[in-house]
Order: sequence, then C-alpha cells, then structure tokens
Amino acid sequence: MEDTAEAFATVRYQQNIYRLVKYMEKKIVSKEDFLYPRGPYYGHVKPENLVFNANLQEFAQRISYICNLETGGKISPEEAYEQIKLLWKQLKHSKKELKIGQEPFQNNDSGGS
Repeated sequence: MEDTAEAFATVRYQQNIYRLVKYMEKKIVSKEDFLYPRGPYYGHVKPENLVFNANLQEFAQRISYICNLETGGKISPEEAYEQIKLLWKQLKHSKKELKIGQEPFQNNDSGGS
C-alpha cells in the first residue's frame, strides 16, 4: 500500500513539473522578440502601411541602440549623428517607395473631361 501511495506522489510530482515547464515555455521570450520588440498595429490595415510600420519600428529600435552606444561612450557623437542620418534617409526612401501619405487615385493632370 505504501508503494502505491509513493508511486502516486511521484506521478503527481512529475505532472506538476511538466505543467511548470510548459508554463515557463510560454513565458520565455525568444531572442528575436527580446532584441526587436514590436508593438501591435492599430492603423488602417493595408500591406504598405504594415510594411512601413515594421520599418518605422525597426528605425526606432536602431535609434535607441545608437543613442545608448553614444551615451555609453562606445561611439562618438559624430558617428551617432551619421548613423542616425543614414537610418533617416532609409526610412524616407521606404516611405517614398511605399507611397505612404499619397492619394493613390489623385490626378495631378490639369486637363480634364
């Protein structure tokens, strides 16, 4: 009888460990999510808006890294400025290529019907 109770206690213990491991797996954040967190998008859902939002969030994350490196003395203020300037140009290019903020059916032609 004592062996049966001990076996049940062992099984219950193993089940609790299994549940704990499963719980912890859900709580563990991937390295990618930890290094590059992304917020949810609540804007107008169009492919170009989603792509630009991803680019914008990456821009913000990289700016944060650059600022922290400069604050920590790992890069010079001039180097930080140049890196931020390059990132800004890339973001502007992305906005232009995705036609963000432009009316898709806007007719600039003054000759009409």
